[in-house]
Order: sequence, then structure tokens, then C-alpha cells
Amino acid sequence: MTQTLTDEAYARAALTWLAEPADRWLSRLLRQHGAQTTLDAIRSGRPPSLTVPAGNQAPGADGHPAGRASGRPLRAAMERWRARLPELPSPGQLADFQRAGIRLVTPQDPEWPGQLADLDGEQPYALWLRGQADLRFSCLRSVAIVGSRAATAYGCYVASEFAASVAARGLAVVSGGAFGVDAAAHRGALSADGVTIAVLACGVDTPYPAAHAELFDAIAAQGVVVSEWPPGRLVGRLRFLVRNRVIAALAAGTLVVEAGQRSGAVNTARHARDLSRRLMAVPGPVTSDQSAGCHQIIRDWQGTLVTTAAEVIEQLSPVAALRAGPDPSAPPSGGRLPGDRQLPLALARDLLDQDCATVLDAMPRRGGLGTVRVAQRAGVAPVTAARCLGQLATAGFVERCDDGWRLRPG
Repeated sequence: MTQTLTDEAYARAALTWLAEPADRWLSRLLRQHGAQTTLDAIRSGRPPSLTVPAGNQAPGADGHPAGRASGRPLRAAMERWRARLPELPSPGQLADFQRAGIRLVTPQDPEWPGQLADLDGEQPYALWLRGQADLRFSCLRSVAIVGSRAATAYGCYVASEFAASVAARGLAVVSGGAFGVDAAAHRGALSADGVTIAVLACGVDTPYPAAHAELFDAIAAQGVVVSEWPPGRLVGRLRFLVRNRVIAALAAGTLVVEAGQRSGAVNTARHARDLSRRLMAVPGPVTSDQSAGCHQIIRDWQGTLVTTAAEVIEQLSPVAALRAGPDPSAPPSGGRLPGDRQLPLALARDLLDQDCATVLDAMPRRGGLGTVRVAQRAGVAPVTAARCLGQLATAGFVERCDDGWRLRPG
């Protein structure tokens, strides 16, 4: 079925062609004027008025009164965007993308992951998706697994085994689709019939690396391929670093398997730390440069050292880890969770944090409710309700239904 875009959605789609992601000038215009007005201003070449918070003017502001930004920097940004106007697709071309299985989601759509708001002025203008999975729902229970492109056999093995284990327990695996650890993580999740999400630094119809074309098709069939860049856009060196913030923001936590000290995986970990996401790292040999970044994350950034998939799940949802039973990725020498039986729900309920317990108490005994309605009944923010519902679903308390969410029978 062809997606019908509103004027605002079309404008956001157009802006992905005109501006690079995380452009703070464009983000400010979007917040104050909306996408349609911003696109009209770019086409006309007349910058709209723009108020910048005092003390937060972009570099190069040229002496206008505090809080106003209408001089050379904004005009220069407008010229950059105007130079790409000939690239804009027609509505018919957008329909062709949709028929090819590529869809657009914007902050106004139900599938938009609300946690991207944590990026503040660097939130994506829109996202292009190719795949069967619902992005927002998948990200409620997710972990990013990232690492070196030139991964060792040890790194690939750990990434694959951890990804398969967490995917088998209902968590989506987020990564960047690159060689090495990324590919191993995606393949591990696919092998467990789990959901995996590839966040690209190019258009979702442009497989990069080209050798992963079949892998991306498999991800789209079982998960979703995501990009801020429009279809047809090629990769660029800086785009990988810009892309990493989205990987960190989408996932509930980030696990670094192998990484040098100056690497894209460490850059992703830095974003996860700054976004207050759970940050974990797998230790490696002290003689290996490929694990130096992991050791830095543990030593200097208070990242949690993990050695089994159960420890990863425990960091993201303690109740889910206790109910999960033995961890197949744990070594025979130990590291398993205590006991071979699931934790009784009555005891598991006592381990819930206050927000999750409040959301659970707000669930109706019969029927289902949407996330916003659950948030209203619980007296919490919608993003908090979404996070708690994901954790409660992982722990076995609630499940998705036609009306939104409901208590699991029994």
C-alpha cells in the first residue's frame, strides 16, 4: 500500500536531500517554524527569523543582538541547502521509492522512536526505512553491538554468540552493517530468528559495503534497515561518525566487543555515555590493540565489564535476566544466572523499579491500552511508559495486542 505523505512529511523528506543530518541551523528552524515553512524559505532564499537561546549562538554569529540569528551564518547555511534544490524528487519519485519497499517516518508518525528526542538539536529530521519490523517497537527492547571492522576471530565469535543469545530472548540487535563485529552481530541475531536493525551512513537502497547486499536483504526481511540519508545517497567518511549517534540513541544500551582507542565503535560508545544509555564492553587481551578501546571504556568511562549475554540483559532489564534462566553463551566454568527455573512473577514484581511498577499497576485487568493512555493512567511521561512497557514485556508481564498493550494471560 502506497504511503500518502502530508505536506509536512514531504517537506521533511525534502530536507533530507537538502541538508546533512545534525545541522543545528536547520534543527532550530524546524523547531521554530516547522518543515513546510522552512522548505518554503529555502526555496525562496529568504531566511525566516530565528531565535537562538542566549549563550547558545552557533559559531560565526555576526554581532546581532543576543537571542537573534539572521546574519551571515544563517544565510550561508541557506545557500548550502539551496544548492541542492535540483536534487529534490517529485512526489511521483517518492511514490516509486514506496513501491520499492522504502518508507519514510517522521516525528509525527507512530513508528517514530521517541528516544531520539534525547539527541535534542541533533535529532534526525526524518528516517528512511526498508524492512518488515516496526522500528519504534523493536527499539523498546534493544542493544547496540558494535566493534572493529578488522575484528579478530575472538571478536566475531563473541559478537555473534551474544547477539544470538539476546535476540533469542526478545531483544533487537542494533548495529551499523559494517565488516567485522557489526556483521557478526547482525548474523547472530538472524540465526536466532530475532530482529536486527542496521543503521547506515548512506541510502537504504545503497548497500555499503557492497559485499553485504545479501545481508542487508536478510535484515530487511527480518528486521529493518535505517538511514537519515535519502535513497541513492552514497557514503562519506564523516557520515559514519554522524550516523553513530543514531545507533546509540535508538538502543537501550551499547555493547562494545572489540575497538581500538580511536575507532568508530568508541565514538558510538561516547554518544551512549553522553545520552545516559547503559554502556558495556567485553574485555580482551591486554596485548591487543583491538581491545584497547574496550578497556578504556571500562576504566575511564565506568562502562560495565560483561562476559556473558545474561550480564548484558541484566544491565538492560534486571528482571528479564533473572527470569531468563541459564545463559547458553556462558562458559562452562561459570557465569550463569543462579537456578534453572524462571523466577516466580510474584517475586519478580518486587524487583521492578518504581516507574515500571507504577506502569504495571496502571494496566487494565481486561482489554488493552495504547502507550499514551497507559502513560496518562500511570502519571508518567510517554517516553517513560514506552521504556517501562518494553521492560515489562521482556520480563513477561505484558504483551502487544491490537489495542496497544495488555497484561499477559496467566
